[in-house]
Amino acid sequence: MIRPINPADPGLAPRLLEIQHRAYAVEAALIGFDGIPPLQEDLAGLMVSTEHWLGCFEDGQLVAAVAYEFPDHETVDITRLVVDPAYARRGHARALLDALDDLEPRGVSLVSTGTANTPAVNLYLGRGYRETEQVEVGPGVRITKFRRERVL
Repeated sequence: MIRPINPADPGLAPRLLEIQHRAYAVEAALIGFDGIPPLQEDLAGLMVSTEHWLGCFEDGQLVAAVAYEFPDHETVDITRLVVDPAYARRGHARALLDALDDLEPRGVSLVSTGTANTPAVNLYLGRGYRETEQVEVGPGVRITKFRRERVL
C-alpha cells in the first residue's frame, strides 16, 4: 500500500529515518562516499522536512518512501527515494515512482543519484529519464542528474 506520509509524525519518523539511513548506507558503499546529507540527518532534521512524502507499506510496516518538491507548477523534483535494504528488489521504488506520477502528474521530473549507484541509475533510465549532467561532489565522487519530460 502506498499513501502520503508525514515525517513529523512521531510514530512514523523513527522508522522513516531508519530506512533512510539504511538505504543511504548502501548508496554510500556503492559510490565510495559517506558524506551524503540524508545519511547524516538526525530525527529532528527529518521531522522538520518541508518535502512532500509518499510511503510504501508492506504488512502495515513502512518499507520505502519517496520525497519530492515542486520548484514550479510543471516540475516535480524527487529529492529522496529510499528502500529498506531488507525489502530491496521487490519493486517498491518503481511502485513509489508510479504512484508519484499518478498523484502529481507533471511535465518535467528531476532526480539525481550517485553515478556509481548502478541500480538507481538503471531504474531512472528504465523509466525514461535522461542524463543531463554529472557533478563531482568530492574527490572521485560523482552525482548524475536526470530529467524526464512527458506530455500530459
